[in-house]
Amino acid sequence: MLLDDYVIDTLMPDLCGHDRQPSSFLVYLFLCRQAERRRRIQIAQVDIAEGTGLAKRSVQSAIAWLAKRKLISIERESVTAVPVYTLLQPWRR
Repeated sequence: MLLDDYVIDTLMPDLCGHDRQPSSFLVYLFLCRQAERRRRIQIAQVDIAEGTGLAKRSVQSAIAWLAKRKLISIERESVTAVPVYTLLQPWRR
């Protein structure tokens, strides 16, 4: 997925400054990088933690915040299945 200017120009100050959730911004960037040309990524939270340098609990909180802000959606086949994240871009209509 190509990084949209909106991510740096608007989303970064919004998540890091206004929401005080810089870990959410890092996780979103990481998911963008993993997605490359897709919008859906199946990846374990421990792998996100390893890829971002964040603690697993920080990743869990960041994912919850991104879902609340409707920047990602999460699907699971079961409670223990590796989640599939879909990157959302609500600024694009």
